Amino acid sequence: MMIIIIGAVLNAVSLNFFLIPANVFASGFTGLAQLLSNILSEFTPFFLSTGILLIVLNIPAFILGWLKVGKMFTIYSIVSVGFTTLFLSIIPIMELSSDILLNAVFGGVIVGVGVGFTLKWGASTGGMDIIAMVLSRMHDKPVGIYFFSMNAVIIGTASLLFGWEEGLYTLVALYVSTRVIDSIHTRYEKLTAMIVTKKSEEVKQAIHERLVRGITIVPARGAFTNENKEMLIIVITRYELFELERIIHKVDPHAFTNIVETAGIFGFFRKEQ
Repeated sequence: MMIIIIGAVLNAVSLNFFLIPANVFASGFTGLAQLLSNILSEFTPFFLSTGILLIVLNIPAFILGWLKVGKMFTIYSIVSVGFTTLFLSIIPIMELSSDILLNAVFGGVIVGVGVGFTLKWGASTGGMDIIAMVLSRMHDKPVGIYFFSMNAVIIGTASLLFGWEEGLYTLVALYVSTRVIDSIHTRYEKLTAMIVTKKSEEVKQAIHERLVRGITIVPARGAFTNENKEMLIIVITRYELFELERIIHKVDPHAFTNIVETAGIFGFFRKEQ
């Protein structure tokens, strides 16, 4: 919960201190809410705050998250959007710099950290985060790719309505934020673990109790000791590495484990549903 609140604070700080004063738009539904708020204030007699529009836009996304991602994920996402709306109303809009490029870069970095850590701890900041998470799980690709693709609409609309300079600086902010998100949220990355142990059966059973992953067992022999052992080969996501390390240490603290990055996988690899 604390991570979600911190993420909400970072999102609000990014908007009210950097992006909104510079008329640069954030990524996702936050940026869309920001854009709609500007359109209403500029071209109509009506005005709705970014926070209120953020809640309205997120209602269909919450329904999708509830059906496709999970109930707890959606509940945490609702909490995240609620706190973001709260902090947007509490934190004053303040221009820290008149340099639009500095605002775009720092605003993109801060919102990227907020979204990245929120996703990493099993929630989202709502809206496009949920859509991108669903697509990432379906196609096993980085979430940043989907953020960037879906945000093309925001960039194009901002450019047409408020000038190409604002649109280009929005592109800078979106690029920075997606790079930061992908550096933090690494669920799509695969690792191969090679575990040399004399307790292969116990280790195998312990892994299968906690992780739904296939294991290949091959005979091994120590070159120095001539002891007969077995090597378990398993491909996992980076998120599962901590759990695997804990299992191995508990079952066989003397096991030798080599972790290598996996460039690609051919064949079946269970994806999260």
